[in-house]
Amino acid sequence: MKLTLEALPGHLQQGLAPAYLVSGDEPLQVGEAADQIRAQARTTGFDEREVFFIERAGSVWEQVQQAAQALSLFATRRIIEVRLPGGKAGAAGGAALRRLVECAGADLLLLVITGRLERETQGADWVQALQARGVWLAVWPVERARLPQWLRQRARGAQIVLDEAAAAMLAERCEGNLLAARQEIDKLALLLPRGARVGVAEVAASSADSARFDVFQLAEAVRGADGARALRILGGLQAEGAEPPFVLWALVRELRALQAGAAGAPPPRMPVARLLARAVRADRMAKGLLRQDPWDELALLAVELCGLRTLPLARAG
Repeated sequence: MKLTLEALPGHLQQGLAPAYLVSGDEPLQVGEAADQIRAQARTTGFDEREVFFIERAGSVWEQVQQAAQALSLFATRRIIEVRLPGGKAGAAGGAALRRLVECAGADLLLLVITGRLERETQGADWVQALQARGVWLAVWPVERARLPQWLRQRARGAQIVLDEAAAAMLAERCEGNLLAARQEIDKLALLLPRGARVGVAEVAASSADSARFDVFQLAEAVRGADGARALRILGGLQAEGAEPPFVLWALVRELRALQAGAAGAPPPRMPVARLLARAVRADRMAKGLLRQDPWDELALLAVELCGLRTLPLARAG
């Protein structure tokens, strides 16, 4: 069966399933879900745990299978934990995982941890077998609109109270990086007395800017005509070492949607010819054909895609 993060604690109180699949790209939530499963397993006598990291070595699957079949001298109950970052097991891995699902039961708990599963992988035999006999917990990132609420709930768990303005500030500083958000809340809980009300002054004093962005968030900001957020995301991408051509690709994709009048795309806020010229200049800078910094031109392009006129176009050269 499928399960949500919110439903996991109640499910575990009713008893463990033979097998679990925890998938997702948000490390904090995936890790905490796996921790809950392990903790419940320990309370029911699963004292031994073996962990296997699967990358490209096919021979590891044989070791996993042997471990599942081996009898322990020191514990009657064991956890076999398989970490599959890419989510793709291949033919040999899929067969091994199906056998592990069959072996799982009273004395063997199977825990598979993966990144986000692509659509084709979701239909794989091993995923279907595990879901039929156990639990699949798909973890999704916290949406930007829900992040302040998530932070306030997290703060209540740490026995402090974030007011709305403080939650909004912390959400902006930690967007896309829940690990950093957890660290900031834990830090506030250590610095302040239990039950303290936390405002923007306390957040500003204790937290650093730990936001982590990707080009899809940049495209979202452009579609929403949020120039300030687009520039902030660009700055974050530059600081994280993103490649200018990849960033340009995301912006050009939005520009093409404007040109084509794609469904859901807003009408052009600036002359398309001007936007195209910006994109061409940014491309030439990224390729070293112009000596200016491509990040400057990307910033101008992003802001103009949001409908704000910036500097006059420089002559081609």
